[in-house]
Amino acid sequence: QVRLVEFGGGLVQPGGSLRLSCAASGSLFSRYVMGWYRQAPGKQRELVALITGGGSTNYDDFVKGRFTISRDNAKNTVYLQMNSLKPEDTAVYFCNARSQGSTFWGQGTQVTVSS
Repeated sequence: QVRLVEFGGGLVQPGGSLRLSCAASGSLFSRYVMGWYRQAPGKQRELVALITGGGSTNYDDFVKGRFTISRDNAKNTVYLQMNSLKPEDTAVYFCNARSQGSTFWGQGTQVTVSS
């Protein structure tokens, strides 16, 4: 069992930046593929970015060049640096951990981009 806790959401103006953090419990963090997903009101949850234990990354097209996913295996933490935020980035952002058929989710953190 892995417990995930997200931090760092909030209200930001268009063009601004936020950094999300996700702290994971357990001793096998480096084996997990970590991801950030988001869900806007009335929409399905969608993938934002993934990072493997070795640091390989994958981004969805709508965030490429604006968002950066990273991880610190020594701190059991994954980050999402979000720059040049747009109103359409408004959503609840969820942290996800996957390994050997098991999937775990955090509770989510709200990101609102508005002037």
